Amino acid sequence: MPTTIEHMKREGIVLARTMEGGELPVIDVTHPRFALSEDDESLRKLHEALIREERRNGRVPKFLMRMMVKAAVKKSRLFRAMFGSGTSYLDGLSTYVMKLGPDNLVPPYDAPMDRKFAAAPHVTFMRLRMQQMAALIADGLMGELSVSDHRPLHLINIAGGPAIDTLNALILLLRTSPERLKRPITIHVLDLDEAGPFFGQEALSRMKAEGGRLHGLDVTLERRTYDWNDTSILKRLVDDLIAQGAIIAAMSEGGLFEYGSDTAILANLKALRADGKGACCVVGSVTRTEEARGKLTGARQFNLIPRGLEVFGPLAEEAGFRIGNVRQTIWSDQVELRAR
Repeated sequence: MPTTIEHMKREGIVLARTMEGGELPVIDVTHPRFALSEDDESLRKLHEALIREERRNGRVPKFLMRMMVKAAVKKSRLFRAMFGSGTSYLDGLSTYVMKLGPDNLVPPYDAPMDRKFAAAPHVTFMRLRMQQMAALIADGLMGELSVSDHRPLHLINIAGGPAIDTLNALILLLRTSPERLKRPITIHVLDLDEAGPFFGQEALSRMKAEGGRLHGLDVTLERRTYDWNDTSILKRLVDDLIAQGAIIAAMSEGGLFEYGSDTAILANLKALRADGKGACCVVGSVTRTEEARGKLTGARQFNLIPRGLEVFGPLAEEAGFRIGNVRQTIWSDQVELRAR
């Protein structure tokens, strides 16, 4: 029996409002409902499950697979977002819902076909990617935030949707080193989408309420309309923050480094670095090469660019960053960039 919203609330899960007027659970990677094991054995089993699904799907004739997908699109909002939207990318809120996990779906995303979709290994890897991003952001900030230094912290999330990776990084930091977060914190979501950041703002509000995981923090979330092919808004933002003496960090999960052109990545990284005065660290996910992924099919209707670290690394170097910590999955490498 699927878990009800009331069950979630009794377990300490908060829910936040969407632009449509419904509610969705707020992901907390420290809660057993959302946490994924990252030990070698768990990752091996997940990889094997992915290979089995790929082989099973590969045995289905293409015409029959198209018919099956078409039927699923009619029965599932998640299938519709993935295969029926007509766009070359996933919107922020649908991507977020996929990361909830099959046992945490609520209306209108809880049809049997939605749950089947959310249980697929491909989707589990998306959940894992976000969890790894949150950990890398928290680790990257740990060395930059001094207990005795209360300068404001500004976190720039490019194509961030609800910015759930950033919110979870704050949860992790608050659990391990709360003194470092005694400062004004602003999350800047730079995104063309409205629905994702709206939910992020609502989620942050609920998490800051009494009993919430971020209660007591002075943190706000602001959205700016942003196209990463035009970095003028980003440059102005970084320049303003430098003038304020702020600590700056940036991130992009499933965004800029996976869909953006080499030119866009280079321009955004240079804008963030700002001649060595800007972001101290940048965390992002980089799609692995076809060879590294073992030629898995996945969602090929999207314009993912499988450049891998062998191509991404030199781009980062050219912009003045070096690759630091890396967390790997079969689909993508989650990387921390440090200013050189």
